[in-house]
Amino acid sequence: MERPAAAPHDPAEPDRAGTRLTITSPEQMRELGRRLAKLLRAGDLVMLSGELGAGKTTLTRGLGEGLGVRGAVTSPTFVIARVHPSLSDGPPLVHVDAYRLAGGLDEMEDLDLDVSLPDSVIVVEWGEGRVEELTEDRLQLVIHRAVGDTTDEVRHVTLTGLGTRWAEAGLATLTA
Repeated sequence: MERPAAAPHDPAEPDRAGTRLTITSPEQMRELGRRLAKLLRAGDLVMLSGELGAGKTTLTRGLGEGLGVRGAVTSPTFVIARVHPSLSDGPPLVHVDAYRLAGGLDEMEDLDLDVSLPDSVIVVEWGEGRVEELTEDRLQLVIHRAVGDTTDEVRHVTLTGLGTRWAEAGLATLTA
């Protein structure tokens, strides 16, 4: 399979030293998740944002495959969160969909993400403004796609590591 290409830099978008990729199919999005999983470890918080249908759950499915977790990774929209235990000695994957949650971290306290974080990889879809207080070290992925009546499969993904954990994490290797 062909690896994702680096996305062209949009001069109108501020450069936050993010890694940019262009994804052209759902399989490439899953493969990005599998490759990204190799960089993840217990205690990592990954925040995914993008329009409906951008590929957030598809990417998380690839993360689950790469982490070797139990159970099919599906959208947790109606259950809010799913825990996928590791099938080996790796960390479990906690997959959260905050789309239906209106408040910030206070509303999410019942999920005990702060308790789960040290031992898990936590992936939060629609987490902006809701989970940033969990840790200064987090990985933010923004997935852009064409909106409207289109069959365009192209996605532009920007990965931005925040905090010391991600300073030397090797995100640029995902474009190789």
